Amino acid sequence: MARPRPIDQIIAAEIGASSGQVQAAVSLLDAGSTVPFIARYRKEATGGLDDTQLRTLAERLVYLRDLEDRRGAIASSIEGQGKLTEGLAQAIAGATTKAELEDLYLPYKPKRRSKAMMARELGLQGLYDGIVAQRSANPQDLALGFVNDAVPDAKTALEGARDILAEGLSENAELLGRLRGHMKQVGQLSAKVVSGKETEGAKFSDYFSHLEPWATAPSHRVLAMLRGQNEGFLALDLAIDADAAKGESPAERACAAVLGAGGQGLGDRWLREAAAWAWRVKLRTSLTLDLMAEMRARSETEAIRIFARNMKDLLLAAPAGGKATMGLDPGIRTGVKVAVIDATGKVLATDTVYPFQPKNEMRAAQASLARLIAAHGVKLIAIGNGTASRETEKMVADLLAVLSGDKPVKVIVSEAGASVYSASELAAKEFPDLDVSLRGAVSIARRLQDPLAELVKIEPKAIGVGQYQHDVDQSRLGRSLAEVVEDAVNAVGVDLNTASSPLLAQVSGLGAGLGAAIVAHREAHGPFQTRQDLLKVARLGPKAYEQAAGFLRIRNGDEPLDASSVHPEAYVVVRKIVAASGRDIRALMGDAATLARLDPQRFVDARFGLPTVKDILAELEKPGRDPRPEFKTASFADGVNEIKDLRVGMLLEGTVTNVAAFGAFVDIGVHQDGLVHVSQLADKFVKDPHEVVKAGDVVQVRVVEVDVARKRIALTMKKDSAEAREMVRERGTPPPKAKPGPMTAAPQQAPASGAFAEALKGKFSRS
Repeated sequence: MARPRPIDQIIAAEIGASSGQVQAAVSLLDAGSTVPFIARYRKEATGGLDDTQLRTLAERLVYLRDLEDRRGAIASSIEGQGKLTEGLAQAIAGATTKAELEDLYLPYKPKRRSKAMMARELGLQGLYDGIVAQRSANPQDLALGFVNDAVPDAKTALEGARDILAEGLSENAELLGRLRGHMKQVGQLSAKVVSGKETEGAKFSDYFSHLEPWATAPSHRVLAMLRGQNEGFLALDLAIDADAAKGESPAERACAAVLGAGGQGLGDRWLREAAAWAWRVKLRTSLTLDLMAEMRARSETEAIRIFARNMKDLLLAAPAGGKATMGLDPGIRTGVKVAVIDATGKVLATDTVYPFQPKNEMRAAQASLARLIAAHGVKLIAIGNGTASRETEKMVADLLAVLSGDKPVKVIVSEAGASVYSASELAAKEFPDLDVSLRGAVSIARRLQDPLAELVKIEPKAIGVGQYQHDVDQSRLGRSLAEVVEDAVNAVGVDLNTASSPLLAQVSGLGAGLGAAIVAHREAHGPFQTRQDLLKVARLGPKAYEQAAGFLRIRNGDEPLDASSVHPEAYVVVRKIVAASGRDIRALMGDAATLARLDPQRFVDARFGLPTVKDILAELEKPGRDPRPEFKTASFADGVNEIKDLRVGMLLEGTVTNVAAFGAFVDIGVHQDGLVHVSQLADKFVKDPHEVVKAGDVVQVRVVEVDVARKRIALTMKKDSAEAREMVRERGTPPPKAKPGPMTAAPQQAPASGAFAEALKGKFSRS
């Protein structure tokens, strides 16, 4: 059998690399190395492939290996039937997708008893062959020769012949490929409201009579329509050549062309009509199902990509740092839960205060908070962004206004997933004596200190920074988010002596079991003094040590390099650098001037190439540097607490909470995120919103439109918005100045519905 194109060549072309680079990466992956480890510490082997290329490589490797397995199974099956010709073998070897392979296999695939099979059993293959051979003859007359006890009339005979024809067309791989390509090019995805469901399905009203190209339908709209279909409000279809006359569409002509039915004989006419029927009843239906499935998969891939990108931005949000922090989990009837933690995240005190209805104990609540602030030297106050968030923020603001001396900084923090964590088995183990409601306040405080360290404790899907995340393949979503968490954790690095077991579990080469074993060892034997001590941990062998050591940090340990990202295997290189500099290692670390004078090429040897040496020098210049951005906050406008307080033209500051394909959502402090449509993100054309903003960014926006009844807010980030200026002139609403107020440090959770807004025809709506 002809040989297919090698996997390494296919992947190399897709990721812009050489076959040698791909082969090296595949060997490392097969040997158990992780993507973060390969990307950071095996640059010589892979020629510097980055983590994005390696993730794509790993994903495609699985698909292409599955494809090869399927290719072999199909070839063996056909060969076992004695039907594997040289041409078919070449076609199988040349197939680049699973769909192409399955098209080729259709005629040889064991199948259930079909109408065409039954027609052949009745001898009607002869009728079909006769019609093909005698184009000038009348098929009706030919059919009379096949009437018998089992075939009662000519009509039945011709229907049997037609079934044989349809099966032949449906198993013609070349025809199927052409039809599939044509459908992708001209297909129109249509959506219509199910009769009688107009009122009940009003949230899908944008799609009650909707038509757009299959090839370019954006992910968020496709998923919205699919959700409408699943909920019984919409009927979806794929319109193909809808305006073509019967028998005249390109698809019908393509089917007839396969039969060579271009003449004017009665047999040619019958063949054309039968081919058109086969297209409408058989081929169009099956290919539509294929294309709808492909469209869903494509849309899910994009949705998962967006979720993963937002998740990465959230995990790598700027940490406020190790400061005594008060976490407030707002509530009305159930009270505001309070937790104070020290610089390391240890719980110092908890309380519940009731400043709002029905108790209205505002002064008592403020007095309690003041005592805790004074007793524990609180520097930061993290306020959850859920129900009663702005009311709680005002209570804190009023308290801080009367406090003397240094005052804590108050910050609105996303509480997305906090309730999930609070009720988890992990939280129960971490705080066995703490009430579930108070655990949420602890989580809110900790995620301000270090978002990454706290958010890894929560199932990524519960954090809610995706679009239609509950509608996509949950297995694929889970894998993608797990990879994002792994990449984020390893990009930042982990303090070996303070990290929780969930955080350690995300370190390259470890996992949940070894993460827990490290914590148990630490609790039993005290802090680790060197990275080498990791080998004393139960079940942690040389391979795990190799994969993990470079991403683990030991502050103030016996070995200064253990606080850096330099891998222990490369310490020998550092010793050469130290000797060449004439400085002590501790003095050299951070001495940019001395390091800049060193020639990296001097330290290259057979094992460690120039990329590794340059990485080591960069790390020595800024040892243990955190790649996350500097902590920054946004100021909400005083007096703007609810959507009804908004006026067109207002200039406000807010935090980007979510980025979708159609724009970005911004928290401006009114309990409802506003939408900046992609067309309003900048004064220039923006194709991908991520080019301009990411989750957690602090941005200035202007209010363009407010729909209080529907809780919808349209915003613009254009510096000179003609739309906003025109509306201000028409309505006479001067934009107020933003005053220092509460600050937002982390993305806000999407609304409870989990749906995302989109802009269509100048309108904006949440699907």
